[in-house]
Amino acid sequence: MFLQKMKMVPVPEQAYGNFFEGDCYIILNVSNSATQSTDIHYWIGNASSQDEQGAAAVYVTQLDGCLGGSPVQYREVQGCESAKFKSYFKNGLIYKKGGVGSGFTHVEANVYNIQRLLHVKGTKHVTAREVEVSWSSFNLGDIFLLDLGKVIIQWNGPQSNRQEKLKAVLLAQDIRDRERGGRAQIAVIEGGQEEAFPELMKIMISVLGQRTGHLKEPISDDKPDQNQISDVKLYHVSDASGQLLVQEVATSPLTQDLLSSTDCYILDQGGSSVMVWKGKAASDEERHSALSRAVGFIKAKNYPSNTKVEVMSEGGESAMFKHFFKSWKEKGQAQGLGKTHSVGKIAKVDQVKFDVMELHAQPKLAAQERMVDDASGHVQVWRIENLELKEVNPSTYGHFYGGDCYLVLYTYNRANKPQYILYMWQGRHATQDEVTACAYQAVNLDNKYNGAPTQVRVVMGKEPRHFLAIFKGRLIIFEGGTGRPGVVNPDPGARLFQVRGTHEMNTKATELPARAASLNTNDVFLLKTHQNVFLWYGKGCSGDEREMGKAVADLLSELDKQIVMEGQEPAAFWVALGGKAPYASDKRLEKEVALHEPRLFECSNQTGRFLMTEVADFTQDDLDEDDVMLLDTWEEIFLWIGNSANQYETQESYSGAVDYLKTHPAGRDPGTPITTVKQGYEPPTFTGWFNAWDAHKWSVSPAGGIANFFYVLILWKKQASFHTIELVLKNQSSKYILKVIIWSSLFQEYLTDAEFENLLGCTRDNFQRLPKWRQNDLKKKAGLF
Repeated sequence: MFLQKMKMVPVPEQAYGNFFEGDCYIILNVSNSATQSTDIHYWIGNASSQDEQGAAAVYVTQLDGCLGGSPVQYREVQGCESAKFKSYFKNGLIYKKGGVGSGFTHVEANVYNIQRLLHVKGTKHVTAREVEVSWSSFNLGDIFLLDLGKVIIQWNGPQSNRQEKLKAVLLAQDIRDRERGGRAQIAVIEGGQEEAFPELMKIMISVLGQRTGHLKEPISDDKPDQNQISDVKLYHVSDASGQLLVQEVATSPLTQDLLSSTDCYILDQGGSSVMVWKGKAASDEERHSALSRAVGFIKAKNYPSNTKVEVMSEGGESAMFKHFFKSWKEKGQAQGLGKTHSVGKIAKVDQVKFDVMELHAQPKLAAQERMVDDASGHVQVWRIENLELKEVNPSTYGHFYGGDCYLVLYTYNRANKPQYILYMWQGRHATQDEVTACAYQAVNLDNKYNGAPTQVRVVMGKEPRHFLAIFKGRLIIFEGGTGRPGVVNPDPGARLFQVRGTHEMNTKATELPARAASLNTNDVFLLKTHQNVFLWYGKGCSGDEREMGKAVADLLSELDKQIVMEGQEPAAFWVALGGKAPYASDKRLEKEVALHEPRLFECSNQTGRFLMTEVADFTQDDLDEDDVMLLDTWEEIFLWIGNSANQYETQESYSGAVDYLKTHPAGRDPGTPITTVKQGYEPPTFTGWFNAWDAHKWSVSPAGGIANFFYVLILWKKQASFHTIELVLKNQSSKYILKVIIWSSLFQEYLTDAEFENLLGCTRDNFQRLPKWRQNDLKKKAGLF
């Protein structure tokens, strides 16, 4: 939501990630993690007024009160946002000039009368700022997007790097898909080779004018946005005497017993961030004034105005806050190997079936659960076949195949009026044609309902809570293949499914490679062969999870199920998985809420100081082959080395990890094990901290030449007087990695004659002589579409 005339106004979903510099915004996030934490961020634009900033702070306090005081509050300043905030907008943030109060409007879908220039910066977290549409805005080191509505031209500075280019492409595609319904064209110009793109340069010159003089030198990128500061101080905040008193209590390392439930405290991380902790029994005045007092503390200390601020209540502490304490124990936490569950407000709601009337009467409950209703509405499902919509047989609802794209229309009633949610589910192995057709058909369906549906893009493996609920425990994600009638999918022999969920509203089954390394001691797994169906119960799974495992097993097979307890597996079980192998069975993983949550950092070592940028809500996809990553599980430090990581950072990574432990504000044990892990050789003790780890994500194909690592799908398009080639790069397991759009004149140089013959089995000349159907047949066999 953003503030308009001092009132909160919802932001349309297609505008998420777009921020006007003259406005303030409030973002509510409810995590799907085991702790089900709730976070409130309020974002301050550089050109927003003091009145707007004050009103935003008041609304945050009121929203916090409506949610029972459990959320963690974050104060975000434009250009200095936290990693957690940036993680919500995977394709980047866009800063727009002006504000809604000045007559500007948020993004409208399918509007093409646009002319703007975006200055793109960043590799891990991307930001794009609207700048003057002029050559004077350009420099040699960054990337610029000239957005003309139907055409988006990406200009890559000669000194920009590969990662920056790829991130900018993803941002351009996000603009195309969200704001233009997938119907805009994207083209790329290499700034150091402009003469190779004459048609595109004509378009740029027609908009920007003829360029005179030289472009500006590169602007140095900001340093990683968090450097560890060991000088941490804890202050006691009290108004017991009727006057606000702030008194230093202790310096690092801190212990949990320093915090009293009757008071409030400020944790100062050397001016880089300020955290406020509110005790449950603190006075209402102390609790309600926590945010304003943090801002006052920053001013009193003469810290920069963009200093990060977090506000949290007792029992709802963030992972970062806990990491500043030498030890941390949750209330009611079991000793040893027992389990402990968060008993917060959200967890209580989760234990009972949703009452739709209660959700309508209490919007805060719907916001917490991200549930618009009790999922009892009407569901319709279509699959993209030959770029058109094909209705799916209702008997197979809930079965989604990685080689397909689907549209799911959910209809429910509110105040006796029909409401719609249109989910666009994209399989990671679907072709680019199908993905584009999915977006196009979604626009058509949206128009059929006069723009009423709320459109939600669902990426395979990241299905939202409500999406799970509408399929009532019948959601099964098949890794590959297709659900098209009459198509026989390859027989894998054995299939392994990981089942997660405690009731029909939150359960799904995900297919994983049928190997022992895919198992995890916390979960239920279904192993299906031609002769047997095994239901494997990990030591860390609950009774409810086992019951849902049985229900899913009945959906997948009518054969009798053999119950297998972890540690009591029959020989046939291991034979079906290709033999025994280590898997994520560390007993520490059995705890649903760990003493300290694992944290992932992108690392660099500059001028002798270890610097790190945290990756919030991390997944395997956040492990970038260009980086060195540090995974801190508290009892162990992992250094993950990407295959293309900088040599200097690789050499210095171990000493950097030692420095990390030495300077950690919680006084960490310097003897904490440090394990170096290379990309593609990750042990189960590492992969177990990632959900649904794909062991074949970085596998190398035995073929030579260009097919050695990537399959290449080529899609020709024509727009005006220029062509583009879209290259969709996939690895051995066909897991989607990225898309690159290049100028068509480079295609002849892209494959050597030897690579062309190796890929298609014939020479270029012979290929050109073949009939069209035969050419397409060879391309299909080579995996080109």
